[in-house]
Amino acid sequence: MTLTGRARGSATSIVSAAHGERTNTVLGDQYLVYGNTRLEPTATLLLGWNGMPLFTLAPGCVEERNFKTFIYFTMITTLIHILSYVLNSMAKLKSVTAGTCVYHFPCKEEEMKNARWKLAARSGVENSRIPYAGDENDQTLVHRKEATNQQDQTNVNAWPNWLRMADTLRKKMDDELDLAVAELFNGMTCREVAASLHRSLAKFIVPDNPEKILSLVAAKASHHRALGSADLTCALQACRGRGNRWPLVLEIHATSVVRGLGADRLIGNLLIDLYAKNGLVWQARQVFKELSSRDHVSWVAMLSGYAQSGLGKEAFRLYSQMHWTAVIPTPYVLSSVLSACTKGKLFAQGRMIHAQVYKQAFCSETFVGNALIALYLGFGSFKLAERVFCDMLFCDRVTFNTLISGHAQCGHGECALQIFDEMQLSGLRPDCVTVASLLAACASVGDLQKGKQLHSYLLKAGMSFDYITEGSLLDLYVKCGDIETAHDIFNLGDRTNVVLWNLMLVAYGQISDLAKSFEIFGQMQATGIHPNQFTYPCILRTCTCTGQIELGEQIHSLSIKNGFESDMYVSGVLIDMYSKYGCLDKARKILEMLEKRDVVSWTSMIAGYVQHDFCEEALATFKEMQDCGVWPDNIGLASAASACAGIKAMRQGLQIHARVYVSGYAADISIWNTLVNLYARCGRSEEAFSLFREIEHKDEITWNGLISGFGQSRLYEQALMVFMKMGQSGAKYNVFTFISAISALANLADIKQGKQVHGRAVKTGHTSETEVANALISLYGKCGSIEDAKMIFSEMSLRNEVSWNTIITSCSQHGRGLEALDLFDQMKQEGLKPNDVTFIGVLAACSHVGLVEEGLSYFKSMSNVYGLNPIPDHYACVVDILGRAGQLDRARRFVDEMPITANAMIWRTLLSACKVHKNIKIGELAAKHLLELEPHDSASYVLLSNAYAVTGKWANRDQVRKMMKDRGIRKEPGRSWIEVKNAVHAFFVGDRSHPLSDQIYKFLSELNDRLSKIGYKQENPNLFHEKEQEQKDPTAFVHSEKLAVAFGLMTLPPCIPLRVIKNLRVCDDCHSWMKFTSEVTRREIVLRDVYRFHHFNSGSCSCGDYW
Repeated sequence: MTLTGRARGSATSIVSAAHGERTNTVLGDQYLVYGNTRLEPTATLLLGWNGMPLFTLAPGCVEERNFKTFIYFTMITTLIHILSYVLNSMAKLKSVTAGTCVYHFPCKEEEMKNARWKLAARSGVENSRIPYAGDENDQTLVHRKEATNQQDQTNVNAWPNWLRMADTLRKKMDDELDLAVAELFNGMTCREVAASLHRSLAKFIVPDNPEKILSLVAAKASHHRALGSADLTCALQACRGRGNRWPLVLEIHATSVVRGLGADRLIGNLLIDLYAKNGLVWQARQVFKELSSRDHVSWVAMLSGYAQSGLGKEAFRLYSQMHWTAVIPTPYVLSSVLSACTKGKLFAQGRMIHAQVYKQAFCSETFVGNALIALYLGFGSFKLAERVFCDMLFCDRVTFNTLISGHAQCGHGECALQIFDEMQLSGLRPDCVTVASLLAACASVGDLQKGKQLHSYLLKAGMSFDYITEGSLLDLYVKCGDIETAHDIFNLGDRTNVVLWNLMLVAYGQISDLAKSFEIFGQMQATGIHPNQFTYPCILRTCTCTGQIELGEQIHSLSIKNGFESDMYVSGVLIDMYSKYGCLDKARKILEMLEKRDVVSWTSMIAGYVQHDFCEEALATFKEMQDCGVWPDNIGLASAASACAGIKAMRQGLQIHARVYVSGYAADISIWNTLVNLYARCGRSEEAFSLFREIEHKDEITWNGLISGFGQSRLYEQALMVFMKMGQSGAKYNVFTFISAISALANLADIKQGKQVHGRAVKTGHTSETEVANALISLYGKCGSIEDAKMIFSEMSLRNEVSWNTIITSCSQHGRGLEALDLFDQMKQEGLKPNDVTFIGVLAACSHVGLVEEGLSYFKSMSNVYGLNPIPDHYACVVDILGRAGQLDRARRFVDEMPITANAMIWRTLLSACKVHKNIKIGELAAKHLLELEPHDSASYVLLSNAYAVTGKWANRDQVRKMMKDRGIRKEPGRSWIEVKNAVHAFFVGDRSHPLSDQIYKFLSELNDRLSKIGYKQENPNLFHEKEQEQKDPTAFVHSEKLAVAFGLMTLPPCIPLRVIKNLRVCDDCHSWMKFTSEVTRREIVLRDVYRFHHFNSGSCSCGDYW
């Protein structure tokens, strides 16, 4: 006798039968099936259980296993005793093999062919197709059925006697077998052992067509036979096949509850698996709770269900529960939990599971390593994923597919292609998943040639083209610009598949071809293909990209009509569309109507608020999202960080930075770019540079974020330094790079470096971009070179509203009000509609040239003609128009009659006009309101002090200055800058800190003597806001702009104009001094103060002494 493996399940089934537990089969009681064997000259017997063949016949098969030989011997000996009583007509048993058990005995060929129908007749089931080991076809056996029944009626009637004999034997074998069974199956009852065996052999006993099993179970139920655990288990296993069998699953579940089998572990495990894999995770959870006992299969099925549904937190909570119940996790359990952490965005919990993997020494398990790689790639931790990959002992195709798809999804196409090369060297052949991921990688890097090679490989290898492969091919050719080939692939594909139609909509959406997208959409409906929840987002995104918000609203209505109003995917795209175009109320309404809001919906709303500078609302929505239990993803965290940067909320920004590490997005480049911009915009340059250096793969967005951040925090020199380093590093400049750098230069009024950057933009071909040209117009306008600004504007091939607004504002600031108004008329003639910014420039132009009535007419046309509601800036411009003209009473009435409450800017404008025209009565009224609104603004106190000074009210002036001192308010000192030999020199009032201060004051004294000879007379400096009259040093009254001009005259060649910037408004004395200086020195002086430009040349100013 030879003892072989696979005896654990087989012998236990015999034990179950021997213990008298009537394991009722589909056909009734235990039965024997005889058949013809082609493997041995003697016949082979199959013992059937629960309507299935119990043993697989393989004569002569000997295979050693790890089970104890003694236990096998005991159980098989018992089997021999049973068969000796039942088969007393058979010959002597020659050999027995456990697991794959072969019984050799002489028997006639005809008897074995007829034995199949003996049990069919006994069961009463007509035309039953029972599995057998013979070589006759079913049709032959059906014809033989009637003859067989008549011939063997006697033997069939003797069948109950066999059962009584088996029951008698059971009582004799109890004591002998219980100990062995208990040792082998850890104390399980015989019924549980039999059920466990039946499940373990399911893959062998379930026929290729599961309908056979279901028909047999139904036949048994129709004959009023009780369905046992094994019957329901077979039926549930059959339901796991293809087809919609949910009504039957629910019926089986209900039957198990009615029969008292609701807590049966085997049935429960199958139900958990069926429910979870079909998205009914909460029903699966209920079944899991009702189980009387749970094995590893139960835990794995439940954990896999949570993972498949993306419920990472619930999966990790269940894993913790499993840990506390002292169940040792298996590799399958850990793999399921890791998958749940990946889908649930639980990076920290995933790292904890990784530690458990090391603790349990499961690192060598390939599928565990694959799950770890997927986890780290999902969070952008490429180094950790690579480390896991290097530590794996064996890598399969799934390993390489995971790595390739992870890098491809993150845009690392080159890395994905390198991994594919390594996969080929390892001897693994790519499959459809590999090729689809590689096609995505080629699309991300624009490698059409490599993509065509992969396409050719697909055809030569004869791989099947599923919708994923076809979609990847479409994506490749579309992104590489080969739309014709993409359309050919679509025409050759399955035109009845809605997925392919959706992919074509995405394809034309990527190239912003709205007309073609709607053509495809129309053909889709004409063909009879019904749009699904993914069709509408495809066409809506195209409407968003092309700015066709009206068409998007029509698609929105169509989606509501077809029942997709509450679909999260459709609603998320609608929120994105409305929020991007400023319809924030509509977007918010859609968000609030959703019963279940996912992270995409919340993130779209937050991003919309940030885009339109509603940063406080964005942070409030971010907090609300977390209060609702939705964990932010990388896009949500980046949007929240952008909101913090927008309002310079460094405290909240630090919290979000910490959340990035906790959430596992520390390697996400988009978040790092946003954090770099956050620290830069908040003026924390050291932290910004520190984060910047930690980024390994810096892209253009990283550099641009640092440059624009420094520019917005007024660290212009550092912004230019980063711009230079970017060019030295080999990174490519783009449109946003030039816009940020040019904006920084414009604020520095550094025209020399501005021209250098302009030259780089010409060299790289970016001057043709409208946004770059607009930035250059602003640069030259702010640097005082209005002619260069006008030249850039005239050379533009495409002008938008920003272009016109910039040139109008520039002309207005340079005192060319009539030119600004002429440009406004040209703008209207070209069909462009003026906006709020346009009218600020137009009203400022009227103010600078004293066009009072014209300015009031333009103001009224805003609402009457263009439907624009004036904002406080427009009202301030009107007050400035009236104030500069000396019409202070009219200006006051205008303020009183405004439909809005006057803000500080409006009162400050009125107070400034009162100081110029020495109207202290209205000035005191304006100052009262101004100090109530801004009690700590030094400029307000200085304006009031100077107003008292010009009217000779010294006591009131002293009182105001005492008030400033008591409140700890210090006025901003006057400061001027001038660039000489690539260096910016700054001067303060009465400054002595410059290395050449002695020479400067000496030169200034000589210059004043020359000016005095031609009529210049210095006005009383005490009337203005520099130093107290009591100071005796005359140099203490020298304003900063005079020092800057004197230094420029000393150091710059005569042919170069002097360009000076001042942080305050130029005073009357300095304005007069500049005119005389330009006449005496015959030099052009361009002075930019806080209000406008002054071009001094030959003794006159461009403002016409009206500023």
